Amino acid sequence: MAVVDPQFAEKLEHFGVDTAMECFNCGTCAAICPLIYEHFPRKMIRYTQIGAGERILESADELWRCLHCGMCSHTCPREADPGEIILALRRFVIANWRGTAHV
Repeated sequence: MAVVDPQFAEKLEHFGVDTAMECFNCGTCAAICPLIYEHFPRKMIRYTQIGAGERILESADELWRCLHCGMCSHTCPREADPGEIILALRRFVIANWRGTAHV
């Protein structure tokens, strides 16, 4: 059973991004992403919005598949900056691995 934290997106600001809630999940980022892997990065942004931090940690390996090419951020109609959200999620995962997460 996944634990949901409604404040998670706000807490992600600690890791350098405050645009996660701007995304309305249109899927443009997933359509343009060269990975085309299980709706990446759309799925990770949705996990962020609903506060499914445990799901993000369970799927952490997907975050490192990102090439950070910037296509998702460039085409985002809401300027949610999905590429920066992915980088912030990487920092969140590393902080949790190190036990230094204050989220």
